[in-house]
Amino acid sequence: MQEYIRNDLSQLSPRVEALLANYREKKAILGVIGLGYVGLPLSLAAARAGFKVIGFDINPERVTRINNGEAVIKHIAPEAIASSISSQKFAATNDFSRLREADVIMIAVPTPLSKQREPDLSYVVNTAKAIAKTLRPDQLIILESTTYPGTTREIMKPILEDTGLVSGRDFFLAFSPEREDPGNQKFETSTIPKVVGGDGPEASTLACAIYSEFIAKTVRVLSPDIAEAVKLTENIFRSVNIALMNELKVVYECMGISIWEVIEAAKTKPFGFMPFYPGPGLGGHCIPIDPFYLTWKAREYNISTKFIELAGEINTAMPQYVIERTALALDQTFGRGLKGSKILVVGLAYKKNIDDIRESPSLRLLQLLDARGALADYHDPFVPAVTPTREYHELLGRKSAQVADAGTYDAIIISTDHDCVDYGDIVSRAKLIVDTRNACGSRGLHSDKIFMA
Repeated sequence: MQEYIRNDLSQLSPRVEALLANYREKKAILGVIGLGYVGLPLSLAAARAGFKVIGFDINPERVTRINNGEAVIKHIAPEAIASSISSQKFAATNDFSRLREADVIMIAVPTPLSKQREPDLSYVVNTAKAIAKTLRPDQLIILESTTYPGTTREIMKPILEDTGLVSGRDFFLAFSPEREDPGNQKFETSTIPKVVGGDGPEASTLACAIYSEFIAKTVRVLSPDIAEAVKLTENIFRSVNIALMNELKVVYECMGISIWEVIEAAKTKPFGFMPFYPGPGLGGHCIPIDPFYLTWKAREYNISTKFIELAGEINTAMPQYVIERTALALDQTFGRGLKGSKILVVGLAYKKNIDDIRESPSLRLLQLLDARGALADYHDPFVPAVTPTREYHELLGRKSAQVADAGTYDAIIISTDHDCVDYGDIVSRAKLIVDTRNACGSRGLHSDKIFMA
């Protein structure tokens, strides 16, 4: 099913008709670059629909594990990977010369920020250069990585056209933002509507057509720039509203009011309110990063995005607020601060029930605790050891502690509320709990030793 902002082409060229028929008949080969939290589920969804998919990744170990049908992402069952591999519909490789085999290439590579909060498009640029080496006529190239408006036209397109081939004449170029929500049981890749904006009407038609073969609904917009702006708008909306709840949490805490009870009551209003929840900070590859892509691009037009930047500052300050609340709770309970205190951070992943630690506020909590002289550990059933991260190199290799030892710690900070953790047991064992997610209260667990943060 497709939704269009404007009417589709009234007449298609024989060339485009032939490509569309190739898609419908599942004869087209798909190439997906980047087999992480976006690219792997995208590859599996297309393979299940009957397409042959070649997955590309620069990590040879990851390629080997995927081809062996192993679980490389916690919420993606290894059976799903093994099934696609055994059916010969999907295979992973780090041989980028095989990009010439793909009729459609979808790009799902990271778009991080530099330490100066400027967009780092090196992965996109290097991927475009790799594609350019084997680019051939009639290939459809679709960027899915979240980025600022103009990236597809201003960065991708010139690199690809340096080959002498022209977008819209020889090959086709589009942008379709990823909308993955790891761990969400209600939605998966094939059921989340896909926004598509092509570099020209034929590119839009082709991109909508290929996605429609394995995704329930496509939403066509007028340009790649609009599609890029859609994703940023979605994540800025979340960032701003979470920042508001975080600020209200701090204010209401001073008044002795529970922000959690306020939200529960407010969301009974059937109109004009949408619940968002506070926490120890923002994590994941999108919400902590994407808003700053727009603030950076806006400076090109001499516009300051004060509202967006303020939300970012509030959310970024939350780990420090949690640490100060923990220090206060220790002082009030034991008459001492963080230095020398044993602290266990429960939950390292950035959200519940997944193993993704990218930009997780729990990493920042551990870093701050170490800096304050605390003896800090973490427990996470999904993360047995800290894997390489963009910033927290000193935490690499730190292993998950046993939550059964909760009683040996001076304080427990609940940073991520995984469903599989026994919070009742923690409350019974712990000397002091600092709860940033209302994990205890939402389960009816109440105690004088529970502090909210």
